[in-house]
Amino acid sequence: MSGQNFVDYVKICCRSGKGGNGSAHFLRDRNTAYGGPDGGDGGRGGHIILKGNAQLWTLLPLKYRKHIYATAGGDGSGARKHGANGKDIILEVPLGTVAKDAETGKIEFEIMDDGQEVILLPGGRGGLGNSHFKSSTNQAPRHAQPGEDGIESWKILELKVLADVGLVGFPNAGKSTLLSVITAAKPKIGAYPFTTLVPNLGIVSYRDDRSFIMADIPGIIEKAHEGKGLGHRFLRHIERNATLLFMVPGDTDDIKNEYKILLNELKQFNPELLDKPRVLAITKSDLLDEELREMLLPEIPENVPYVFISSVAQKGLTELKDLLWKKMNE
Repeated sequence: MSGQNFVDYVKICCRSGKGGNGSAHFLRDRNTAYGGPDGGDGGRGGHIILKGNAQLWTLLPLKYRKHIYATAGGDGSGARKHGANGKDIILEVPLGTVAKDAETGKIEFEIMDDGQEVILLPGGRGGLGNSHFKSSTNQAPRHAQPGEDGIESWKILELKVLADVGLVGFPNAGKSTLLSVITAAKPKIGAYPFTTLVPNLGIVSYRDDRSFIMADIPGIIEKAHEGKGLGHRFLRHIERNATLLFMVPGDTDDIKNEYKILLNELKQFNPELLDKPRVLAITKSDLLDEELREMLLPEIPENVPYVFISSVAQKGLTELKDLLWKKMNE
């Protein structure tokens, strides 16, 4: 997934269609000179609808489509003919898309299932024709309802990547390298911070033709929950990952402290993230001999399963997959 094509945030102006006007018509034909009211109802205005599509991975199709307007409903007419409904506009979005009101920031709904349809803005109701207003005291009503106006509003659509395993670690922790080794994904890899600027997804092959999805997400830094670094743009993607794989290099100064900082950033952003299953991978272990590994054991955080891995030397990867699969299926 190239950085230019991955779009996880769009702000769009939407306007649903106006409802058609009801008709104030009276029956007139060769046999009826003064017939009763027979005005039809107006059609409803077009809805603006979000529809989940499991084949989409980005909001790119909406990036350059800033104004989305649905058509108005048709007016009613004589012989109680109903006006045509306005044409609905259906916007297909990836699973994990969240719709927000741009003014208040309130979350309105989330698209989680393939084929799921939710009305983002409802079209205006069509007005009633004069046939509805006939009564014993008013046999010939000469008024009909106008159609209801459509709604215009700015909406924010945010994508939260759906994956079985999300990689959590500081820049240069080896996340992109791991993804490139155990999946067919080809993320950008570099020896400088923030090489990865967009989430990358890959399918990890497991035993007996089983598989799971892994997401390499831009590296976190201390105080990311305050918006530093890539801030919230990174953190929101973690919310949709079933299991979190924390990655700390074996040559870091303090493994326990680095893990603690990562954990704290997730807690400050969303405390519910701490309820997700966690696994710790000590990366770049090809740089460690047996003696160094033994010395590192007291520094490893308690109450979290861990494994030493080296993506470059392809060591410990089978054990890592086994551990992740176990955690995902507990």
